[in-house]
Amino acid sequence: MDFVAIDVETANPHMASICQIGLASFSAAGELVDEWVSLVDPEDYFAYPNICVHGIHPADVAGAPTLPDLMEIISSRLRGSVAVCHTHFDRVALGQACRKYGLQPPDCTWLDSARVAQRAWDEFAHSGYGLQNVCARIGYDYQAHDALEDAKAAGYVLIAAAHKTGVSVQDWLAKAQAPIGLYPSGNLSRPSNPDGSLVCEVIVFTGALMISRREAAELAASVGCEVGDGVTKKTTILVVGDQDVARLAGQDKSSKHRKAEALISQGQAIRILCESDFVEVVSTESTSAGS
Repeated sequence: MDFVAIDVETANPHMASICQIGLASFSAAGELVDEWVSLVDPEDYFAYPNICVHGIHPADVAGAPTLPDLMEIISSRLRGSVAVCHTHFDRVALGQACRKYGLQPPDCTWLDSARVAQRAWDEFAHSGYGLQNVCARIGYDYQAHDALEDAKAAGYVLIAAAHKTGVSVQDWLAKAQAPIGLYPSGNLSRPSNPDGSLVCEVIVFTGALMISRREAAELAASVGCEVGDGVTKKTTILVVGDQDVARLAGQDKSSKHRKAEALISQGQAIRILCESDFVEVVSTESTSAGS
């Protein structure tokens, strides 16, 4: 079955702030048959931690098309296809950007290659299923944090999983939703969902949230996250209250936020999300699990 792998980079913690998008088309035989990438003017500010991750600066997108300019190209490539992304952050980002501009999201069927990797290789069932690790396992030379390279990597992960297991892309649509067994015991703030797509992500909340911290922690646990009290070298996601995100360009940041940015500058992979995008990620996970 043909499929298209997709990845996006964002300018700041708002997932709608897409500044680069990459698409890689694969044939049913597992061959890369087409690739497309474009810088995108997010019409939004760039945050330092995001620039540290992908290296894209405001000057790089000066004069670049906006998402509405590119939507027909994106939709035509994804229309009626299986759209593959590694974790569903890219799916949520594209959905949030479409909502921002009042655009219709692409008509496609989504497949999370991270969930595929968790089920195809025992060593990735509960941890270590990021693109870097999985690509090293399958012998694919992966260059991180470029939208096209990330998209191609997600595609090759799916192909390798299909070859290893004998499960077709079509059948992975259902198998990726199947349970993967019990989550190893650990010192968690609350029990987490062993089959959530964000198993082994360590999430921390900061700033003024619209929902209670208890509710936020329960939402995080429902998609598999371990909830931490403070930012550490184990932290992978920092959720910032929407009101605080609006001040990110200034100096009024919490100690957790400043520590996360310091760790990012040292090379730690921490994704900073605003609260509304976090809620959307959880909502998308719930919808996927029920489909």
